[in-house]
Amino acid sequence: MPEAQTEPQAIQSFRTETRAWLVQNCPDEMRLPMNSEDDVCWGGRNVRFSCDAQRLWLERMAGRGWTVPTWPREYGGGGLSADEAKVLAQEMRSLACRSPLSSFGIWMLGPALLKFGTEAQKHEHLPKIARGEIRWCQGYSEPNAGSDLASLQTRAEDRGDHFIVNGQKVWTSYADKADWIFCLVRTDSAAQKHTGISFVLFDMASPGVSTKPIALISGKSPFCETFFDNVRVEKSNLVGTAGGGWTVAKYLLTHEREMIGAIGERAASRPLGELAADWVGVDAQGRLADPLLRARIAEFEVDETAFRLLMERFGDLAKARLAHPAFSSALKYYGAELNKRRNELIMSAGGSDALEWEGALSGQGTAARTWLRSKANSIEGGTSEVQLNVISKRVLGLPGA
Repeated sequence: MPEAQTEPQAIQSFRTETRAWLVQNCPDEMRLPMNSEDDVCWGGRNVRFSCDAQRLWLERMAGRGWTVPTWPREYGGGGLSADEAKVLAQEMRSLACRSPLSSFGIWMLGPALLKFGTEAQKHEHLPKIARGEIRWCQGYSEPNAGSDLASLQTRAEDRGDHFIVNGQKVWTSYADKADWIFCLVRTDSAAQKHTGISFVLFDMASPGVSTKPIALISGKSPFCETFFDNVRVEKSNLVGTAGGGWTVAKYLLTHEREMIGAIGERAASRPLGELAADWVGVDAQGRLADPLLRARIAEFEVDETAFRLLMERFGDLAKARLAHPAFSSALKYYGAELNKRRNELIMSAGGSDALEWEGALSGQGTAARTWLRSKANSIEGGTSEVQLNVISKRVLGLPGA
């Protein structure tokens, strides 16, 4: 946290006021480390809060617009400047306040609507996202359109004032729990594959929408197959222009990759050294008992801190419109690798005990399941190979093969 004398007076005052408000309004339960998926608040029409404190924390933060602090106030945001939003994040981190709301609407759709949406679309959807009233999922990947996303075949037939959508999506995270979907569809089969795509929004309760869970190696999965059978989508839910969806999709992908990259940050969970000490204990000097593991964790935590600072710098550059658009690929790549390293170190600390799959001792195999799940970080949101190609061509300017 910057020293007070290095900040402008207005920011110092905002920091003091923000910290005082957080101390008074963040429930004690919302300042404890999260231990399971139940501790994450996703919002939505069918939200089930884990406790009353979780509900209260969301209501208080949403009431100030601080679930989306930099969004304009007229759309449910806090209207904060970039510097004020950074102070809010710093003070929440200092007090170990949990994020009040996790949302694909906040991380991905919201920025796209702010840039490409009509005023009617913004007023309809953004305040509900900010208040956690609607939970969104993403309809991008298909069975034969993953890294080559522009090959998608889900079709939207123009019926005048509406489209009729038919097709299938895959790896749709939390589709079985989502209220609405933002979806890429092909509206012009004759056009080149990148120019015949449109970006539409529709309710997952619409007739003809169905989902099927996909099992993962971890035994638990947020992923689904999603099927569309003659789904009616009003033209008012077309974002951008017909055939111009690829532009919206690319913009949204930069935010998705930043979101995935952010898993490299520790956030409010306990430091890795503390987690490892639960398994291997400490020596007489209070240090982690295994010196080799201690050195590996020290190296990791240096990289973790550097990555957090890099994320902050990228955020500053992005808000100033100075960030390279392909830099999100670097964040996504390194954040994914960092999270895999974190989970591998936890498994190293736990040894054979960490491999337990079920039982109260391991929290139903939390360490093992999370470790296995982290392997997908280098696939989802664009594979690591794709990100490295983007970095080499668009950032480093290297020639193609």
